Amino acid sequence: MEQRRISSGSRFEEEIGYSRAVVDGDHVWVSGTTGYDYSRMTIEDDVVAQADQAFRNIAAALAEAGASLDDVVRVLFIVPRREDWEPCWPVVKRYLGQARPASTLIHAGLQTDAMRIEIEVTARLPRKGSA
Repeated sequence: MEQRRISSGSRFEEEIGYSRAVVDGDHVWVSGTTGYDYSRMTIEDDVVAQADQAFRNIAAALAEAGASLDDVVRVLFIVPRREDWEPCWPVVKRYLGQARPASTLIHAGLQTDAMRIEIEVTARLPRKGSA
């Protein structure tokens, strides 16, 4: 089976040379995704708003791949500021509470100071014929 690459339309993907997501077999790997609204190339200041937008960006890539957030099996969170993580918990539970994937949190710097959270997920495509 061939790999399929999915783009969000972000200028970063073209400039840096990566895909928002790659589908290979029954797996979907979604790149680290920040809270940019790619239609406007803007990012909110608030970490909770950024987490919400990041999940919407991820959900769009998964949908294009034929999956949803309920199909996520692994998630990696990168948060530069420790104090920003706990306020994001309700957002994480809203988007991943059904899937309950394996999860890791790393505290590290991101590409710009405006970025306050980055989220990377791996999902498995739903089995054909399953509901």
